[in-house]
Amino acid sequence: MNWMENLAFVGFPYLTLTTFTLGHSYRYVTGAFGWNARSSELLDKETLRFGITIFHWGVLLTLLGHTGGLLVPQSFYDAAGISGRTHTEIAFYSGWAVGVAAFTGGLLLLWRRLTGKRVRSTTSVNDWITLTLLIWVTGAGLYNVAFGHFYVLDTVAPWIRGIVVLKPDPSLMREVPLSYKIHILSALSLLAFSPFSRLVHIWSVPLTYPFRRYVLFRRREEGIGELGDR
Repeated sequence: MNWMENLAFVGFPYLTLTTFTLGHSYRYVTGAFGWNARSSELLDKETLRFGITIFHWGVLLTLLGHTGGLLVPQSFYDAAGISGRTHTEIAFYSGWAVGVAAFTGGLLLLWRRLTGKRVRSTTSVNDWITLTLLIWVTGAGLYNVAFGHFYVLDTVAPWIRGIVVLKPDPSLMREVPLSYKIHILSALSLLAFSPFSRLVHIWSVPLTYPFRRYVLFRRREEGIGELGDR
């Protein structure tokens, strides 16, 4: 074990998580009115619709898959009759689907900002960095799905769980291929940057929207107001 392993797979993850937590807290307290996606939909809706839809579904399902696949120990899947091989095959095929969606959606959003004059003129440096990081992270993940084929259930997965329970073991990452390490460290960098970008809007997902009370609209008939005043 050397100092680079400790820095990359112990120090950096905890630095990331600290920045993620404190950054969001500071952003919310000091800039609650800027807590939004700063959507450019009003500037150009037609070129946004398809790209943003597949991008969001791809990213959200990727996060869900990573959470269930890496944070849940394989022993739980074994108890449910899902072997490590089957687990890996499920991750491979689902990773293809959601990875292509997220990466393609990101490229479409980048193309929209590069070619749309109105959208490009309102795009900040922060927006370019955010979109570039998203494309890089999803692209690196898709590359690993297509060409990696590394068994992560005995290496990356227990390392991540060790970070969560405050028992990190960087030696688990020693045999992990470089492309996987790049994907992981890039994702951590995006995590640390997210509190200072438009990505904060993910915490404002309107989960209660389907259960909202209906808004009633009543049409005022002509002449009713005059009769009521008499």
